[in-house]
Amino acid sequence: METKLEKYNLMLKQAAALIEGERELLPILCNVSALMAQTFPETYFWAGFYLVKGEELLLGPFQGTVACVHIKKGKGVCGTAWAKAETIIVPDVEEFPGHIACSSLSRSEIVVPIKVDGNVVAVIDVDSKELESFDQEDQAGLEQLADLLAAQIKKAEFSCLFTN
Repeated sequence: METKLEKYNLMLKQAAALIEGERELLPILCNVSALMAQTFPETYFWAGFYLVKGEELLLGPFQGTVACVHIKKGKGVCGTAWAKAETIIVPDVEEFPGHIACSSLSRSEIVVPIKVDGNVVAVIDVDSKELESFDQEDQAGLEQLADLLAAQIKKAEFSCLFTN
């Protein structure tokens, strides 16, 4: 059985192969959200992206149940991670002040900002049905994924899709 670290390492290699040479953001995010869900089906109940558009996050490609479409800056876990420009791990979403309950099945969450030139352009959002599902290994793996996506976004000049 693979360790979590081994799964992240393989996922990162697969993500790099999926996005190499691709210049369209939507297919990249669709494939990467599917890859995340397929890599961790036992943990990831919801895996996807929210994109910065003005003063809110707009739902992007994801795998999982229906989700909130608009999230204001500083609201919920996603909006807070965007406002602070840092990863947030929430062991129990019931304990997070202002948590936005898009699904009552979500019990823990990790949100990782994707930054281009120091500006958050999107966030990776992952939810689990179990408490305390995410740790420093998840943070490290998802931050590497965010860096990989940020490099591709910058290289392909997708900036027209984001408005800060």
